[in-house]
Amino acid sequence: MNEEKNDNQLKIELSDKIAEGTYANLAIIVHSSSEFVVDFVRVLPGIPKAPVKSRILMTPENAKRLMLALRDNIAKYESVNGTIKNVTNKQMIPMNFGGPTPEA
Repeated sequence: MNEEKNDNQLKIELSDKIAEGTYANLAIIVHSSSEFVVDFVRVLPGIPKAPVKSRILMTPENAKRLMLALRDNIAKYESVNGTIKNVTNKQMIPMNFGGPTPEA
């Protein structure tokens, strides 16, 4: 068999720092007519400020591709691990995470 080199193949590079990942437990999404902005936030118990750990900007078309990819991956996850508990927009992350309330 002859192997043909595909010059159109995209090579994704992942640096060590990015490969470590960044934990976020809240995503805030806003949009305009030309772009979607997704801020990934880390909320910690007892801390009144929550830093944005990463901001991603994308076109509406790429935002929809992301939504479809997430939908597909969630379906695959649930087929192996069971249904993910339903959450609604009204169920926000509790600011105290169920732990003690800090006092100054």
